[in-house]
Amino acid sequence: MTENLTYPDVVSLAVPFFIAAILIEFIWIRISGKGGRYETRDAVTSLVMGAGNVASGIAMGFIAWAFFMVLWEMTPLDLGNSWWIVLLCFVLDDLRYYWVHRFGHRIRWVWASHVNHHSSQHYNLTTALRQTWTYTFTFMMVVRAPLILLGFHPAMVLFCGGLNLIYQFWIHTEAIGRMPRWFEAIMNTPSHHRAHHGRNPRYLDCNYAGVFIIWDKMFGTFVPEQEDEKVDYGLVHNLGTFNPLRVAFHEWVGIFQDMSQRGLTLRERIMYAVAPPGWSHDGSRDGSAGIKEKHLRQHPEKRGTPGFR
Repeated sequence: MTENLTYPDVVSLAVPFFIAAILIEFIWIRISGKGGRYETRDAVTSLVMGAGNVASGIAMGFIAWAFFMVLWEMTPLDLGNSWWIVLLCFVLDDLRYYWVHRFGHRIRWVWASHVNHHSSQHYNLTTALRQTWTYTFTFMMVVRAPLILLGFHPAMVLFCGGLNLIYQFWIHTEAIGRMPRWFEAIMNTPSHHRAHHGRNPRYLDCNYAGVFIIWDKMFGTFVPEQEDEKVDYGLVHNLGTFNPLRVAFHEWVGIFQDMSQRGLTLRERIMYAVAPPGWSHDGSRDGSAGIKEKHLRQHPEKRGTPGFR
């Protein structure tokens, strides 16, 4: 089997590019007066969240690596590390990312980790750095298990995941409108990802792709950005804070508070952790489906249009 296979830490190597791109976007917005906006407190919060993500990765990354290496020792398969194997791994890892991302919006336990990425009410390149501190606790590392058991070395899998994250950085901008039609048809773009970050009823739970938007088209979750409906960024219920600790942990606190309510059955307590965000035992809250349906009752002419099936 392939031993001691190593790949560069591409995310760390890309940090100078991230900084340069943020500066260019900021200057462009200031000069042109279009392409989004920056708010100092919001941008600083995103940068702090990004630094915390790096720190948590250093502190907790050994858990995922140990798990992956146990799987690697178990599997009799070894696909090697030729360029086409790396390419295949990249494509399959993007499919893995699609499902992890979709779980992150449909399972509250995973949403508790991912929600911070959606907490900004602005959309610029610093938003891409607003990343979780608690990914390890979602246990979503298990979704990478099939790749390793199929014979992709853990180092290769993590390398491809890093490339995936680097690709996603540039799509967090309003400074780029639409890409050429062929590119929009296959790849994730700023336009597609702007819709994903929308709190508008139309845009809830759509466009989970990392690199290839084809996954959303295959699995019925694609919603194109609409020319006549500007994306409203943020959460359905915005936090109203720039405190990184609250941004990072508020949903975990909410889960604990909901699960510890008096008079709940065991099933109801579990559902507060594993049901989609917005689920409640008494129906007092609305999830994305309920929000969409209420919106359609007020705007029936939208039924059957993108985002409202």
